[in-house]
Amino acid sequence: MTATLAPALTTADRCDRCGAQAYIRVRLESGGELLFCAHHGRAHLPKLSDVAAEIQDETGRLHGEDA
Repeated sequence: MTATLAPALTTADRCDRCGAQAYIRVRLESGGELLFCAHHGRAHLPKLSDVAAEIQDETGRLHGEDA
């Protein structure tokens, strides 16, 4: 995993699992990307960390922290 310079996630980015606003982007080593809301991101990140090339986590925005 590395830090990313990808554009910030917007309200148009939706969770692939439930359709809520996405706060986590996972770029896979095999190509492609997955988007998750904070809830599903927390649930799936432990396993995705093994196959992720990059993880962009903007969940700090939910608490007013700089992401």
